[in-house]
Amino acid sequence: MGRRDHASQPTTEQELREVTIGAPTEVNGRILLVDYDPRWPVLFEREAAKIRAALGERALMIEHAGSTSVPGLVAKPILDIIVAVADSGDEAAYVPALEAAGYQLRIREPEWEQHRLLIGTQPDVNMHVFSSGAREITLMLTMRDWLRSNEADRELYAATKRELASRTWKYVQHYADAKTTVISGILARAEAARAIPTPTRGMQ
Repeated sequence: MGRRDHASQPTTEQELREVTIGAPTEVNGRILLVDYDPRWPVLFEREAAKIRAALGERALMIEHAGSTSVPGLVAKPILDIIVAVADSGDEAAYVPALEAAGYQLRIREPEWEQHRLLIGTQPDVNMHVFSSGAREITLMLTMRDWLRSNEADRELYAATKRELASRTWKYVQHYADAKTTVISGILARAEAARAIPTPTRGMQ
C-alpha cells in the first residue's frame, strides 16, 4: 500500500486486513534497507518485458518507481513497478494473465484509485496497478524524478528511511505511513519547482 492520506492516522490493522488477500505479512522487527544496486534497472527491464509479454496492449504504461528507481538511494530490495491499464477495477482483464506469468494478487483497494498490488519473486516485485490517468501515478513518478535530480531531498529521504527502518514495526505499511509527512514535503517542493516557468533562450 502506498496511500498518502495517513499522515495523521496510520493504517489500522483492521484496514490492512480488509484490503489484503490472505493474512498480512508481519515483520515484527526492523525494515531491511540496502545500498543502491546498479542491477535494479536491469532487473526492472526484465520484469517489464515479462509484463508486456503477459498483457500485450493492455499494459498502457510500465514504469520503474520507488526507491530502487533512484540511483544512490538506499531502498528495500524490492522493485516497485507501476502498471497502468484501462480499468484497474476490471481484474478479469489483466490479473489472470499476470498470475499466469508468476505474479500474485495481494492487495485490493477499490476506494483508493482502484489500486491493485501484485507481488513477484526472483526478484522481489511490488507491482502497483492503476487505471490510466490515476493521480497516484503522477505522484509516484514526480517523486522519482525529483529525487533523481535533487540531491538535498534525496539525502533527506535517505536519512528519514534509515532512522525509521531502525525502529521495530509489525507491518511494513506502518513504516510506509511514518514517511508520509516527509514525502508530502518533498512532493510539494517538486510540484512547486515544476510550476515555475523555465526561461526561454534570449530572455534577460
